[in-house]
Order: sequence, then C-alpha cells, then structure tokens
Amino acid sequence: MYVPPFTITAKIIDLISRISEKVGEINSLESSPHRVELRKQNRIKTIHSSLAIENNSLSIEQITAIIEGKRVLGSPNEIQEVKNAIQAYELLLSLNPYDEKDLLKAHSLMMKELVNRNGKYRTDGVGIFDGKEVVHMAPPADRVPALMADLFEWLKTSDVHPLIKSCVFHYEFEFIHPFQDGNGRMGRLWQTVILKSWKDVFAWLPVETLVKENQAEYYKALSASDSNADSTLFTEFMLSLILKTIEEIIETEKKVTVKVTQKVTVNQKRIIEAIRQNPFITQEELAEIVGISRKSIIQNMKKLQENHLIERVGADKNGHWEIGTEVQ
Repeated sequence: MYVPPFTITAKIIDLISRISEKVGEINSLESSPHRVELRKQNRIKTIHSSLAIENNSLSIEQITAIIEGKRVLGSPNEIQEVKNAIQAYELLLSLNPYDEKDLLKAHSLMMKELVNRNGKYRTDGVGIFDGKEVVHMAPPADRVPALMADLFEWLKTSDVHPLIKSCVFHYEFEFIHPFQDGNGRMGRLWQTVILKSWKDVFAWLPVETLVKENQAEYYKALSASDSNADSTLFTEFMLSLILKTIEEIIETEKKVTVKVTQKVTVNQKRIIEAIRQNPFITQEELAEIVGISRKSIIQNMKKLQENHLIERVGADKNGHWEIGTEVQ
C-alpha cells in the first residue's frame, strides 16, 4: 500500500499538542451568544480568502451580499465562483473525507459552469507556472485515478493523527493536481473536511484566511516539499497556520469583555462584538443577532456612540462601524 513520505518531527508533535489544547478552549466558546454570527462570518472569510488566492477580486461585502441573495456588480465568472463555493461549503458537514465520490461531488459543485470536466479527473497534462517558469509538472493524466485511489486508501487506513493526515493529504493532492482546474480550492476544502471529521469546530475555522495572508509562504512550503519529495515542511507550515487561526479566534472572542468606566449592558456588548465581526453590519442584522427590536438597537447604538465606544465612518449607505479605543 502506498504511504506518502513524511517525517513526524518534534515541531509537529509540539504543534499537535498545542492545537489539541486550544481546540478544547475554543469548544468552550460554543456557548457564546455570538456563536452563530461568528460561524457565519468565519464561513464568509473562508470563501473570500480561498477564492482570492485564485485571483477572484470580489470583496467580503460583495460575497456577503451574494449569500444574502442580493444583486452584485462584477465578473459573471467571479460571481459564479462565489455561488459555487457557497454550495460546496454548505455541503461540508455531510461530506465523508474517506469517500472519493464525495470529493468528485464537491468538485462538481465548486466548478459548476466554470470548467467542462467538473466532478471528473483531468484527461490532459498540467503544470504549475510562475510566470513562464514551470515550478511543478503534475503526473500524467492516465495515472491520476490510481494515484487518487492510493491516496484515499492511505487516508482511510493510516493511524497517524488526523491533523497530520489532513496536511499530508493536502500536499499529495496538490502534487497530483487531479483536476483540470480548481485544485487549490479543493485541496484546502478537503483538508477542512478531514479536520471536521476529527473535531466539528474545524468546519467553521477560517484557516483559508491565514493561507491568503501568507500566500507566498504557502507556495514556498509546497515547493520545498516538492524539492524534498517529502511533505514534512508543508505539514509543519499548515499546522502552524491552524494553531494561529485558533489562537486569533479565541483572542477575538475574549475581547467581548469591554474595559470601560461606563456601565455597558449585555445587549451593548453583543452589539460591539457583532460590529467587531462585521463592521458593515446593518441595524436590521444587529436586531436579529441581539434579539431585540430595531428601535432598541438604535437607542443602544446612540449610547455607545455618545460614550465613544463605537464610531460611524463614512456615509450611512456605504460607510462602516469602528470600535472605539476604549474597547479592548
């Protein structure tokens, strides 16, 4: 049976230990009143970042509008990419990480109306270019089905930690490059599918955001593992990003505590945190999240503005909210 080449280093062991500890901490946030909004915003960040890596130019605000069924001006292909990604990520919780047919199903959704062979492996050769330079030549197309079958067999039978398996699969998937297009977004999606089968919370963690912010390092880690014919360096890199993602979410949620001299109500704290998650949030959306009337939202926001805890920047229609410096 095929076993992908990698080494479990001291760094990997340490990262797994730290991630496992933080997962326990982030699970405790599930009782947070902001849980639903936090999940929604993280999903939007994930979709935006994954597509931005593939040069989709739509903003978070435009993607939010598409999710809400609003009309958006933009490239039809880019809008289609967003709609496809929304459908694919909605399917995430039901996907079986060990079922190759589910991978093909997810690709079919992700690349619908974008490529001819959505949901099917490529039939042509493919390379990855940096300008005119070939940085990776994928295996021949006729080997792809067997290589993917071997990779899934390893994924199903290996007893290594799911955190390691998710990273190794991600690297091997990108090396094989099994599809005509969409390999990057599918590799990142499937790593999430593997991780959520270990801990449900991974279905909502926006690891893609940090991949986007560290895009050069992401490709460098892939290239280094190619050179070594071993996915160890890529695994260390991805585990570091996963840990950082969890730490940032925990830190954000802890900032719900407002350090001010004025008394702040529970509803006002919820308004502040909702604005922190989405500076472009509307009063109607706040009313739904906080669970009070729009009139009460307006009254509370007026008090928060008077105490310099929130500030409106820009026009009513196209502006956004900012959190005051007194809020930690």
